[in-house]
Amino acid sequence: MKKTIKQLSILVIIILLFTSFNLAIYMLLTRRLGNNFSGTDQAKMIDVGAYLPHNENSDLPDIESSLKLTENLPVLDGAAALVPVYAAVIDAVYPVGSVTYEGGEFSDDNFYGENFATDSKMQYRNTIRGYTAVVDGTADILFCASPSKEQKKYAKEKGVELIYVPIGLEAFVFFVNENNPVNDLTAEQIRSIYSGDIKNWSAAGGENRSINPITRLSGSGSQTAMEAFMGEQKIGTKSPFALFGGSIGFSFRYYMNGIVENENVKILSLNGIYPSPENIRNGTYPIIAEFYAIYRADNDNENIPILIDWLLSEEGQILIEKTGYVSIK
Repeated sequence: MKKTIKQLSILVIIILLFTSFNLAIYMLLTRRLGNNFSGTDQAKMIDVGAYLPHNENSDLPDIESSLKLTENLPVLDGAAALVPVYAAVIDAVYPVGSVTYEGGEFSDDNFYGENFATDSKMQYRNTIRGYTAVVDGTADILFCASPSKEQKKYAKEKGVELIYVPIGLEAFVFFVNENNPVNDLTAEQIRSIYSGDIKNWSAAGGENRSINPITRLSGSGSQTAMEAFMGEQKIGTKSPFALFGGSIGFSFRYYMNGIVENENVKILSLNGIYPSPENIRNGTYPIIAEFYAIYRADNDNENIPILIDWLLSEEGQILIEKTGYVSIK
């Protein structure tokens, strides 16, 4: 009898321990992850195949250009966010056959431009490799946001002077999961989130959940813009528990809602102002960034200044608008 009671007691203890363990897992993880407003950090690459020049199936706008280049074509390269811009330039100004591919055709695994042949006038190396390319002379014009300190240092070490010509405007934006009830933050709240002073969404008008501030690769255009936005404040080290909370990320407006079109995220208003093209034009949105056509000062290709002048002309600025960005003028 005593043996039976002892066995039952042990069984009850095991059941209680098992129940307690499962309850702890539910409270610590399952309940928090069931609606944790994450997903903003899901990497989505640009579909370069949707922006191929001289392709009837591309998403490039149909631009009538009075400028037609036929020889000494500058090699164009750039950031992911600006692929539609410089691809549209090639489509409008360059002759058919100026964009060539390894193997003779374009394939879908073109993450960083590996499918473009070395003699192609369109390349896609993205921001970090693109700056190296324009400094080293394998690209003639780079379409990009402001450089990082490291990229400026690389050009200086190589003895290269770069010319930066602003050709359009864009908004630097912050985004969260669509299920996050927060729709607006102030600039100071975002700086406090990324510095680590605000760690919970409840301190920013949201629910009682940890904040997971997502950063980007050092040297990328958006990370450089974020560091400039932070000013004297440093981006803090986030707690490992932040991974179980709700994410916040940053990027450029058109890359988010025009190129990758991630339906699981929403762009936030900043200081009560939404980053619409109208609010970029009228200057009311707080963080407006210029983007540039960048080239070496010693590059003697006579078509570079011609192409830059065209980009700043009425036709070129119409192209900027039609590709989803905002005219510099």
